[in-house]
Amino acid sequence: MTLLSGRARSGSLRGFILHIHPAKIASETLRFSLTFGLGGISVMLVIILAITGILQSISYVPEIGGAYTSVVSMQQGGNFSGWIRNIHYWSGNLLIISAALHLLRVFFTGAFSTGRKWNWVVGLGLLFLLFAANFTGYLLPWDQLSYWAVTIFLNMIGYIPVVGSGLAQLLRGGDEIGTSTLSTFHAIHTAVLPFCLAIVLLFHFWLIRKAGGVVQRSKTSDSSSEMVSVIPHLIVRETAVGLCLLAFVLLFAALFDAPLAEHANPGMSPNPAKAAWFLMGLQELLMHLHPVYAICIFPALGLFCLLVLPWINNSSLPKGNWFGGKKGRQLTLRVFGGSVFMTFVLLVVDEKIKSAGEAIATDAVTRGFIPLSITIVLFIAGYYLLTRQFTYSRAEAVMAGFVSAITVMICLTVTGVFFRGPGMMLLFPLV
Repeated sequence: MTLLSGRARSGSLRGFILHIHPAKIASETLRFSLTFGLGGISVMLVIILAITGILQSISYVPEIGGAYTSVVSMQQGGNFSGWIRNIHYWSGNLLIISAALHLLRVFFTGAFSTGRKWNWVVGLGLLFLLFAANFTGYLLPWDQLSYWAVTIFLNMIGYIPVVGSGLAQLLRGGDEIGTSTLSTFHAIHTAVLPFCLAIVLLFHFWLIRKAGGVVQRSKTSDSSSEMVSVIPHLIVRETAVGLCLLAFVLLFAALFDAPLAEHANPGMSPNPAKAAWFLMGLQELLMHLHPVYAICIFPALGLFCLLVLPWINNSSLPKGNWFGGKKGRQLTLRVFGGSVFMTFVLLVVDEKIKSAGEAIATDAVTRGFIPLSITIVLFIAGYYLLTRQFTYSRAEAVMAGFVSAITVMICLTVTGVFFRGPGMMLLFPLV
């Protein structure tokens, strides 16, 4: 009887694996350097977050009077619950990084072309859900750090035309952050988003399975197309990566506690008051552009470009080859270096202008329409220069624009997190 039940469980597990994986995959897609296991790492982190989230719910009190106290009690005296909270916190932060890197991997290996277009869109939706999960969970400790980070972002949402104020008020549950806000965020974080993530994630797996697994290089007459069984070849590798990740997260969480500031005080803002680190790029952008353009128009334009990208002919790089080859890698390095240099130069120049006491226009034209127009012209000019003058392909030119935009946002995030001090003053050595 035991033997039969064991075989049944084994058969069920095998069936589940083959539901989310194709039965056979190309052997060349097993190489670690193709994906770096980023998709599997992200899934493993979701599982860790689900388990630790359930365990935390045993002692967490989703009320203003008890939320902070319950979190403090978790961390006191080397409690096991404190370790669980550490695991949950660091896994959530690591998930944002791994999911973003996974999206970059998909782009840079041309894995959003024919047959995978809708999975690219689903992947963007998953990334949005992960950001939303981290954002809603950020408030739950109810300390100064989380309270003011959420306050700042909800104020930023208010700049969105027409719907911004209503959306911010809906999330707050009123005019100010309070009991209704905490209850709303807790419900969204523990019920709504996990359900949505599970459904979309399974759909994501199904689309990958339908496409034949991880993208592989385009076949040539002399290329190997050997197919191997997912069990055990891929599953063994995924298990190894998952166990290494689990060991790292458990050890890291044992050595480093999740941050916890003083109890939330609506009457005393910290200096500087910053958004969550993964939203600092938007906050930094807000300091240089008109609010509507920084919070709405620029992000919406970037999202629109990402969504339509798979439907632009010849916009994807050669399949399964990072950056499309040596020429693409060289172009990426040049664009990355140039974008980093120009971004920090512009930040320093803008800070110099402010410190000199000169009048800074804050209207929608000089700090909105003109920068937007210049940005669009530069991208169009760069595209034609690369494709006409330097004979790069359309896919390589699109990649250059993508790298430039991503690099700018990374630089803005790094600046906001590490180089903004009291009063949000810039702390660059050259300023």
